[in-house]
Amino acid sequence: MKSQRLYFIDIVRAFAILMMMQGHFIDTLLAISYRDINATPFVIWSYFRGITAPTFFTISGLIFTYLLLKVREKGEEKMRMRKGIIRGFFLIFVGYLIRIPVLKWLSGGFNTYFLVIDVLQCIGLSLILIIILYFITAKNTLIFSVVSLVLGILIFLTEPLYRGITFDNIPVVLNNYVSKKNGSIFTIIPWFGYVAIGSFLATLFHKKLQSHNFKFITISSFIIVGVLLIFSSSYLLCILHDLTNIKLFLDAASYNYLFTRLGNVFLYFAFFYGFEKYLKFPLILKIGQKTLSIYVIHFIIIYGSFTGFGLKLIGKTLLPWQAVFGALAFMSSVCFIAFYYVKTNAFLYNHLRKFLENFKGK
Repeated sequence: MKSQRLYFIDIVRAFAILMMMQGHFIDTLLAISYRDINATPFVIWSYFRGITAPTFFTISGLIFTYLLLKVREKGEEKMRMRKGIIRGFFLIFVGYLIRIPVLKWLSGGFNTYFLVIDVLQCIGLSLILIIILYFITAKNTLIFSVVSLVLGILIFLTEPLYRGITFDNIPVVLNNYVSKKNGSIFTIIPWFGYVAIGSFLATLFHKKLQSHNFKFITISSFIIVGVLLIFSSSYLLCILHDLTNIKLFLDAASYNYLFTRLGNVFLYFAFFYGFEKYLKFPLILKIGQKTLSIYVIHFIIIYGSFTGFGLKLIGKTLLPWQAVFGALAFMSSVCFIAFYYVKTNAFLYNHLRKFLENFKGK
């Protein structure tokens, strides 16, 4: 029997984290005068940068659910679910932690901006929701698969209904998960939609991975569905509007970034899965396995977590060539630190687990 190790998952995660780092670096430091929406290089960079977050969320749902389904065969499902919930809360905790302005607080300055929601909190909550969804579907893989797919599609379709939603009568810490009013970068919807679709894909990989021609069929499907989503999803939504006279379909088609970005993600998956055996270099796989450490380190260096002193203080002053070479140097430095000097993930995660185990034991 062939190995069920999906190297392309780590390859995709490595690509996504590197794209995220260069995107944050260039966006933070590139001079305003070079952000020309009519300049082809900037337009291409902006477009591909926009695919990074959907890729990260989709692959997170895929890998988490795939591992959950694999341990089910060993009878370790409950332990994996428990670890997943701890992992989810851990990501939420770290997401808040790296935004705490310690020096500002010590000097008497306090505001609620550190409560805004970013990628870590959103992924953490999404993992918890996946576990809840898996539990309420009675751990039935088929039902879970269908519900995940339908839920993801519904979240994308109904985006016009909640695009500007806000709940000012609830605590800001909760409002930030559903509204960008206070500065949240990500909100649980629509981004949980990508995680849910990633979970659906995981059920297919788990069930059919050993099937004959699975890889060829999967890559072909990624390409076909990806191209259709990019070039035809808006048209299909308009057809649905014409057939049903439901305005929601037309509203979704007029600002159709969710389905088109998902199409881009599928093309990424097709490329990296197709060239998996040529790309599974130890360095790339290691980057893919160190995404949390890399994220935390890059965030501290650019945005000045805790102290407020980061590269952002330089301001948007770099020339394009300086931004490009600076981004390369920045990515290399962050990966080097993550590999050889710190173990953010293991250190914090192990201590959080010990704390929760001690808390339960009391």
